[in-house]
Amino acid sequence: MVAELFAVMAPVLAGAGLGYTWIRLGHPYPVDFVTRLVFNIGTPALVLASLSGADIDAGSFGRTMLAAALVIITMAGMAFVLAKLLRRDWRVLLAPTMYPNTGNMGLPVVLYAFGSAGFVFGITIMVTVSLFQFTIGAMMASRGNPLRTLAKTPTVYAILIALALLLTDTELPLWLDNSVDLISGFTVPLMLITLGVSLASIQVKGLKSGIGFSLLRIPIAALVAWGIGVLVGLPPMAQSILILQMSMPVAVFNYLFALRAGRGAAYTASLVFCSTLLSLIYLPVLLAILM
Repeated sequence: MVAELFAVMAPVLAGAGLGYTWIRLGHPYPVDFVTRLVFNIGTPALVLASLSGADIDAGSFGRTMLAAALVIITMAGMAFVLAKLLRRDWRVLLAPTMYPNTGNMGLPVVLYAFGSAGFVFGITIMVTVSLFQFTIGAMMASRGNPLRTLAKTPTVYAILIALALLLTDTELPLWLDNSVDLISGFTVPLMLITLGVSLASIQVKGLKSGIGFSLLRIPIAALVAWGIGVLVGLPPMAQSILILQMSMPVAVFNYLFALRAGRGAAYTASLVFCSTLLSLIYLPVLLAILM
């Protein structure tokens, strides 16, 4: 079991460690360019490549999205509880409580832990979190009309195309399937490297509070995901992946949104940093339970 857990975590540590070391050695890294590349090209390609030929029916896909959405909404309510316990502004804690790192950390862990069959559910949950984050999150960061932001998000169209293919039991033409599969290949490695770069670039203060938040949020998220998974009737693998994904550390994008909003950026940075470090301890334990 230890060897299996190490095999799951090693690629995550290697990718993020590479990005962290790269920055610490003083080399430049175009975070804005890579982020745009991953979210505008890599992620849509990954969604299409994973969902278009996936062995998942439309019902399971829809239930997984519904379950993820319900967990996000429930965690939004829990943000007010955490804000009172930690004596912080709820507006600062809302996004970090709602949006775990289901992308550049969650997806690799799901892939190496559950294989391609589970990766489909991981992608579905990541997509749901991204839809919430790039609409409600954008609105909270005062980025204008969230519907306009949603309309400009390529991943949304990739989801719609993939869903249409699932419902009609249609496959992409071979030339397009091969092209999408090739392009999607850079997404997960770049996600991990960028995670390491972001952690190396964040100025962290308030480590004690960041650890306290993480120790409260993680078990709450896991229990909420388990309860909603049972309520919605998810398949066992999908339920395990929902628990795993929603227990991921605070997403780096929460820090970027906090910077744009000018609200609690330093504190949000500590939440990202501390929760990511703690994940190296609790994720193997959680994986041992779920795998």
